[in-house]
Amino acid sequence: MVDHSQLEPHVFAESLLALGLRRAAFIHSPSTGLTSSHPELEGLGRSLLANTRDYDRHQAVLLEVGEQTGVLLGAFLHRTKRGQGIGGVRLWSYGSLGDFLSDGLRLSKGMGRKNALAGLWWGGGKGVIARAPGRRHEDPGYRAQLFQDYGRFITSLCGAYVTAEDVGTTEPDMAEIHRATRYVVCVPPSVGGSGNPSPATARGVVCAMEGALDQLGLGPLAGKVIAMQGVGNVGGFMVEELLGRGVARIVAAEVSETVARAVRERYGSERLQLDVVAPGDHRILAEPCDILAPNALGGILNPETIARLHAKIVCGAANNQLLDQQRDALLLRERGIAFVPDFVANRMGIVNCANEQYGSFADDPAIVRHYDSNWDGSVYRVTRSVLGRAEQGGITSTEAANLLADELAEQPHPIFPDRTSAILTRLLADGWAKVPGPRLPARAAAAGTGRR
Repeated sequence: MVDHSQLEPHVFAESLLALGLRRAAFIHSPSTGLTSSHPELEGLGRSLLANTRDYDRHQAVLLEVGEQTGVLLGAFLHRTKRGQGIGGVRLWSYGSLGDFLSDGLRLSKGMGRKNALAGLWWGGGKGVIARAPGRRHEDPGYRAQLFQDYGRFITSLCGAYVTAEDVGTTEPDMAEIHRATRYVVCVPPSVGGSGNPSPATARGVVCAMEGALDQLGLGPLAGKVIAMQGVGNVGGFMVEELLGRGVARIVAAEVSETVARAVRERYGSERLQLDVVAPGDHRILAEPCDILAPNALGGILNPETIARLHAKIVCGAANNQLLDQQRDALLLRERGIAFVPDFVANRMGIVNCANEQYGSFADDPAIVRHYDSNWDGSVYRVTRSVLGRAEQGGITSTEAANLLADELAEQPHPIFPDRTSAILTRLLADGWAKVPGPRLPARAAAAGTGRR
């Protein structure tokens, strides 16, 4: 039996097409456990179950091979009692299908917790697109086809998952998705959306920093030293927020010369030291500082890097900063470093766009209150609550945040409780996963030379 998890995503997509399939589903129910849509994929279902770090009785993993591009598309649903799954779609290069699936599983679980802690009536959802080999994703025409493929995929799910902007995707990409589905947020203001969520995310992370400082009795941000890994979309706006709050110095590292140049030109300041580094250069993590802000990709905090930290607080914008939630949160606690879990700090991107269907306008009170330290549900107050619970309970901040979020995630939507379960049941009964694809020669799929 083929171990599909070891295949490159584009080879797995070709394998599906070689079987005459274009879609695959893995659905969990309390009565039957995890079931696969096709007998040929039961081995992949078993590999999902074996991934005990990332798989947590996820409600659904839904896959499709893009109609125009042949690219592997995914939607992942975690807990959806609070509402249908919502979360951004990530365009990234994955070495194996296993890496692709692990990313979607981790991110959707984090989104469910983030939405619950933010008080949103949405569940955990995340989209992942496996970037094809080469640089075709840089071609505007191909990119439009790719995101329209994703939009059609989302439309087929009938609202079980609503997508948004994430790493590797842009506001124009959301506009292309919007051409093919209504189930997308963060769409451009020109079509009634809220646009780029990065400024909101940045402001929320800075509010979390303030909450952590206050909880630890360390005073305001003014005069503090901040080390930042990554100054892209969110990180760049964080620079503006931090300089505006009077920090003494920002020391930052960025892998893109283009991004770094733009940030220097926009926020040129003697208080900003910004270096361009090679991918994999993590020396910024060892920078002596008051607060370390990981703003790049996940898994950056692990036994090797944690041992080199010289920060009082870790609070950044990246998702899944801990390589292993339990082990690495404990390592931080043992070193006396306060850790603000990512889904506590970086909620504002999804808060800014999740409820676009109810109208989108500047200074919306339903959004602005999340920045207000006097509101019980604000980023500042939830950050203090999580760190306080951890200290009082003798547990890690990750455990404290997970416990609080998982309690809230069990609250049913006040109007449409468990709507996603009903949608999924109907989709499968109507043969969603049985939609055929063009059958390719098996040898082409095996060689990885089939459709790209």
